Amino acid sequence: MSHTINLKDKLYSINKPWSPIDLLHANDQVIRMALIEGEYHWHKHANEDEVFYVIKGQVIIQLKDQPDIFLKDGEMAVVPKGAEHCPISPCPSYILMIEPSVLKSKGD
Repeated sequence: MSHTINLKDKLYSINKPWSPIDLLHANDQVIRMALIEGEYHWHKHANEDEVFYVIKGQVIIQLKDQPDIFLKDGEMAVVPKGAEHCPISPCPSYILMIEPSVLKSKGD
């Protein structure tokens, strides 16, 4: 059975940066929400693309050998499989990540 998720309510239930929670599963995909702040580590996902959607805040996705991606409220981008990347947020920011369920949030 389908259920409704209120994203605003979920925002305030997350208080630990870089600890995504699973919101929904559809087919072989998962939508995860996370609070991010500061710099994550460089990593890549060898076999899976990763979609970032900024609900609230600012995110810079550094990419090796490619221009950085700058995202703010309401913007989204795809990090293609195999691309080494490092997300950074200069302020507390809430994001959705849409990715295959098998994807490990910490990357390789």
